[in-house]
Amino acid sequence: MAKLSLTVGVILVVIGVGGYVASSYASPTALIPAAIGVLIGLLGLMARNDQWRRHAMHAAMGIALVGIFGTFAGLVTVLAAIAGNTLGAAGLAPMSKALTATVLIGYLAMGVRSFVHARGAERRIRGDRRAGPNDRRSGEDRRFMN
Repeated sequence: MAKLSLTVGVILVVIGVGGYVASSYASPTALIPAAIGVLIGLLGLMARNDQWRRHAMHAAMGIALVGIFGTFAGLVTVLAAIAGNTLGAAGLAPMSKALTATVLIGYLAMGVRSFVHARGAERRIRGDRRAGPNDRRSGEDRRFMN
């Protein structure tokens, strides 16, 4: 996940700086994806340390979720423009938001998948027999497993 965080950070910096340059340096808010990317990248660097990995990755997922909330409207705008065949009229800001939201949604999905996998691996190492996501026992049987 640390390498993925660094990669996502670089992609978001490119989106942010690219949007800022494409707007002829008119709007510093075009750099918001770059700021999100820098934060996620720094957390990816922190995650290289085993003691900080869990905290850094949870913080990165939180930042990704906040970023999705902030950019989702741009994704909806671009999807509506695609449906109406007027993509060229969508504008630079919604395009940048849509790209940012798409990257962050993918990153968050992979992060959640990684968390679920790590928790299952942790249970297997401990020999924990509590119900996991793949346990097919009925709810009544699960109560007696602890």
